[in-house]
Amino acid sequence: MTSPRKNATARIAEGDRDSAVRRVREAYAEERISHEEMDERLDRVLASTTHGELTAALDLLPAEDPGGTETIAAAGGRIKRRGVWQVPRRLIVQSAFGRVRLNLSRARFEHPVADIELNLGTGNAVIVVPRDAVVDVTGLATGWKDLRYTPRQPSRPDAPRFRLSGAMGYGRLRIRHAWR
Repeated sequence: MTSPRKNATARIAEGDRDSAVRRVREAYAEERISHEEMDERLDRVLASTTHGELTAALDLLPAEDPGGTETIAAAGGRIKRRGVWQVPRRLIVQSAFGRVRLNLSRARFEHPVADIELNLGTGNAVIVVPRDAVVDVTGLATGWKDLRYTPRQPSRPDAPRFRLSGAMGYGRLRIRHAWR
C-alpha cells in the first residue's frame, strides 16, 4: 500500500484505498479501535485522493499483518477440508462446479479473523464453523438461491471470527455452527 518512498501528493489507486479500508476494518475487528473511530477513519479513507491524506487516515493503526493466503481450487468434483487443519489468514475457495464442504469446527486459527473468499459456479457448499464463532456474510453475493445461515451469540470474547466474501452462482450455501 503506502510506503515512505511514495510522494505524499501523488494520487492513490483504487487498490490502495481498498487495502486501507481493510486495515481499518481489521483494527476494529481486533478491538483496537472503537466503532466511532472506525466510522471516522473509513470516512477519511474513502475521501482520500492522495497518499498523504491516506497515510494521515491510517496514522497510529497497527501495521498490516499479511498472514498467509491459501487457495483451494477444483474445476469439478469435491473440495473437502475437515478434522484438525491450519486455517490461514485468508482462504480462497474456487470451484467451477461440484460440492464444497469446509469443516472449521476442529481447525486451528493463528489469527483472530479469517477471511474466506468463495468463488463458486454451480454446486452446493456447506461450511461448519465452531460453536461460538462470529460469522460476517455481508460481502457474499449469492445468485440463484439464498444463503442459509442463522447467527449465534458468541459465548466468549475471543471467539474465532470469519468474514465471508465472494460470489456463488447456481447452488446453495449453508453455514452452520458445530454442536460441540
